[in-house]
Amino acid sequence: MSLWIPVTIAAATFQTVRFMLQKSLSSVKLSAAGATFARFAYSMPLAVIGLFMALKATGFSLPPFTGWFWLFAVIGGTAQILATICVVALFKQRNFAVGITFKKTEVIQTAIVGFLVLGDQISSGALAAIFLGLLAVLLLSKSPGGEGAWWKHLTNRASRLGLGSGVLFAFSSVSYRGASLELGEIDAWFRALVTLAVVVTFQFLSMGLWLLWRDRAELRAVWDTRRTGVFVGLTSLCGSFCWFFAFTLQNAAYVKALGQVELILSLFASILFFRETITRREIAGMTLLGASILALVLTI
Repeated sequence: MSLWIPVTIAAATFQTVRFMLQKSLSSVKLSAAGATFARFAYSMPLAVIGLFMALKATGFSLPPFTGWFWLFAVIGGTAQILATICVVALFKQRNFAVGITFKKTEVIQTAIVGFLVLGDQISSGALAAIFLGLLAVLLLSKSPGGEGAWWKHLTNRASRLGLGSGVLFAFSSVSYRGASLELGEIDAWFRALVTLAVVVTFQFLSMGLWLLWRDRAELRAVWDTRRTGVFVGLTSLCGSFCWFFAFTLQNAAYVKALGQVELILSLFASILFFRETITRREIAGMTLLGASILALVLTI
């Protein structure tokens, strides 16, 4: 078995557990911003310590950081902050599994953003997959018990948060890959660790200063929930490193295709841990979206 396969599955598993913990935090004491900051606050020290230990153990030195590296890191880090806030806020609107499914539209939106920004061509097969994904979003966009025409529900808060997070995560993924490529020809795992440590430090400082200015009470709440927050940071660090590592080992399209196992994991989490009810329409929407994403990445 190729190494990238278990690494990708591990990344999806860590990410599902981290979102479960953030959902629990946001529903008890923390706002969406606070639950997001908890991820960076408790993962940053671990990332920096991990990098320091790697430097000592291997004798490697830090690679030079180019201007493009910093630009990619800042854009990717900021986009990920905003995307995570959107997802955590979405958990308050809809159930856990559907929230994760909305987030996974990042795969489809990456193709669209690539075409609009970089001029990447979309094949007829990929275009068909995108339309299939649109149909899935239409199924998921209507809130349970909602009334009125289906198209009116595309503008509800849950739909905007979910689709917005997908766009932001798409930009974040592209930026992180760009940043890591700027580090030159060094070992893949070390390049992933360096990029991760720099990005999460930027996210901790920028978001911490923002909360210090706008909502100091939320900083205290993050500290008060540290028993859970530590695990948010740990799962975040492990998941992020696995994603970075997998992208250095294999084509991103295959990694993202296999990463859709997160949909199945989130469905189990929604039912078993949060005791949430999944409707037939939502199951159909998630199945259709998963099929469209798989069809898309297979045509790239």
